[in-house]
Amino acid sequence: MREPMSDTPHRIHGLAGNEVAPDWAPITSREVNAVLAHYPDAGTFRSIDWHSPRPLSAACLVQTTGGSFFLKRHHESVRPGTTLEDEHRFMHTLREHGVPVPRVLSNSDNASATWIGDWVYELHERASGVDLYRDAFSWQPLDNAAHARTAGTMLASLHDASEAHTAAQRNTHILVARIELIASVDPVATLRRQLPERPALATYMHDTDKANAWHAALAPWHAAVQPHLAQQPPLWTHGDWHVSNLCWSDAGENASITSVLDFGLAARTFALFDLATAIERNAIAWLDLDGARPARADIALALIQGYHQRRPLSSCDLDVLAALLPIVHVDFALSEVEYYQGITQSRADADVAWHTFLLGHMAWFKTTDGVILLDAIRNAHGRFVLQ
Repeated sequence: MREPMSDTPHRIHGLAGNEVAPDWAPITSREVNAVLAHYPDAGTFRSIDWHSPRPLSAACLVQTTGGSFFLKRHHESVRPGTTLEDEHRFMHTLREHGVPVPRVLSNSDNASATWIGDWVYELHERASGVDLYRDAFSWQPLDNAAHARTAGTMLASLHDASEAHTAAQRNTHILVARIELIASVDPVATLRRQLPERPALATYMHDTDKANAWHAALAPWHAAVQPHLAQQPPLWTHGDWHVSNLCWSDAGENASITSVLDFGLAARTFALFDLATAIERNAIAWLDLDGARPARADIALALIQGYHQRRPLSSCDLDVLAALLPIVHVDFALSEVEYYQGITQSRADADVAWHTFLLGHMAWFKTTDGVILLDAIRNAHGRFVLQ
């Protein structure tokens, strides 16, 4: 596939906590002008102020005569416009119900996604507040328990608002945090049924050894939690609740969240899935498991406490949360394998997603540090009042 030429050199966050060349070329000033032609109310182009280091798409902050905007570009193989608009409708529901989500602009055809050739663009108003964690890697743990509590409370508020959004599941598996596999009674059979519609994943998993390895890693965790997952009320969720997707009023301990960003992984799952994802994203040093503090139980408990203040959790909820945590990433990890194998066509990156992310994360929860973290979550009722 042919990509637009870049104005300037650009590096993105790599899978190993390093900086690498992007799979998707940075957005150019020529592109911005072409996109703005579809948004006459946004004004005319002045400058590109920042390029995002996130790896799965291209995005930048754009200054125009009408203000400052966030522009994001996807290839149609990753996000067809209809799939993107599902995401935008969810954001609109949340915004209408009080969650501080930046507005997605409609183009001159009254659509929130703009097609230009093989590319799909979305234009957002700039998020309000301070982007404190803009340069943090997605797997970099939070080091501020006060911010974790605030993030937990905002996640609960988002779930309250999400109850008004009754849309069906998204129609893609690519880079979306879904739950069909982990919620299934028989995840192996469920995946087998999916593979004809997921040819890149089928190609990667064609040999029996991979299927056996995946099932062997998943089975012990899955057997313990699946009956509880089947009882969870369905809910559209954020899917990537890391502090780098939040903006803040200031850097202080009492800072409030001013904007909630990046709903690219959002899907119809359930509330505890989103809370478990928040813990996985913010409380474990996946890029430095050999370091001094691979697990941050204090951050996990602060997220839970903040969430509980808005949406009370029972002791049973904590048991389910701990049991879910080792496999909460499974459906998304397989979507990453599919993305790297079939779209960017990087077998090396697909192998990292398979071995380090999919299998490695499940294995880590059997280590001493992993067990201690799960026990801390199960015993969190001793730290604050639960139902």
